[in-house]
Amino acid sequence: MATEARRRAQAKYNSKPEQKKRRAMRNKARREMIKAGKARKGDGKDVGHVNGNPMDDRKSNYRMESKAHNRSIKR
Repeated sequence: MATEARRRAQAKYNSKPEQKKRRAMRNKARREMIKAGKARKGDGKDVGHVNGNPMDDRKSNYRMESKAHNRSIKR
C-alpha cells in the first residue's frame, strides 16, 4: 500500500498541465480505437504507437498491443 507521502507526490505530478495533456491524448487514442472497432472496454489491451512517439496522434500511428508488450518497450 502506498504511503501518504507517495500519494501526495503522485497527486502533485498528475495535476501538472503537461501530464494532463498526455493523459488526455492517451484517452483520445483509446476512444478512437474503440470507435474504429479495434478495441473494447475491458479488453486488457493498450493502444501503442507505431513510431514510438506518444505525441504523434495520427490514426495511422495507432496499434493495439498487449499491456505487457506495450509497457515493456524502452522509452
